[in-house]
Amino acid sequence: MKNKSNEVVTTAISSQPESFEAASTELESIVSAMEAGQMTLEASLSAYKRGVELLHYCQTTLQNAQQQIRVLEADMLKDFSTSGTDER
Repeated sequence: MKNKSNEVVTTAISSQPESFEAASTELESIVSAMEAGQMTLEASLSAYKRGVELLHYCQTTLQNAQQQIRVLEADMLKDFSTSGTDER
């Protein structure tokens, strides 16, 4: 009989996440399953490998978003004069 925590990991191994949120949710599930301590050694290794893949995906996605924000801000940043503002 298969352990449910093993199924969480084996069903999604090496597939590209649909989104950052999906990757984050899957990563949280893997961490919870591993913390439960009821996985076999093979399942734990597979879970760890998948977790590394998901972590890399999340980090890359965040870095790309940060770069896009920097580009957008560079085009939009303007010096605002503080004179005429209501200082309380």
